[in-house]
Amino acid sequence: MKKFQEKKFNIPALKGISAKNIEEHLKLYAGYVKNANLILDHIAELSKDAEKNAYELNEIQRRFSFEYNGIRNHECYFSHFEGGPKALAASSVLKTAIEAEWGSFDAWLARFKAIGMTRGLGWAILYYDAHDDRLVNAWVDEQHLGQLNSAAPILMLDMWEHSYVADYQPSGRKNYLEDFFANLNWQTMEENFAAASGTGK
Repeated sequence: MKKFQEKKFNIPALKGISAKNIEEHLKLYAGYVKNANLILDHIAELSKDAEKNAYELNEIQRRFSFEYNGIRNHECYFSHFEGGPKALAASSVLKTAIEAEWGSFDAWLARFKAIGMTRGLGWAILYYDAHDDRLVNAWVDEQHLGQLNSAAPILMLDMWEHSYVADYQPSGRKNYLEDFFANLNWQTMEENFAAASGTGK
């Protein structure tokens, strides 16, 4: 059976977010990869007698989406830091799309940061919806519940406590959020948008 493979990321020194925190966060990501593979192996074994193991199969199948989305969410998140911070160009196709949807880049940024400060654990996500050719902001509490079907993530901000508490303490969510944006390589979001919208063809 084909296995999920752990990606490696070239993340430079970041403002505010320590190398130790990134190291521990990457271990969590590696755990998602490991657990997704273990679940698929276990599903294959249980499926040999699906009727007898129906209840366990149902429950472990539900768990798979949590582990799988944990892989993909974190791969997008960590990719944003690779190559060091790079600003969004004034002529950017993504910036133009953001301005068309929210009126200005600053208006979108303020709205997205407000979503990032939602109480509780979760993800703030900028999606591209190919059905309506538009960008959409969302807050997702759980990795396996609430992600927007068929919409492609462009920008993913991890607001689970493991992403910031070691450096910022529980009260430092806002400081972490500001440093997240200070560390962004917007080229990765440009590439995500180009791939999702077809503007890169």
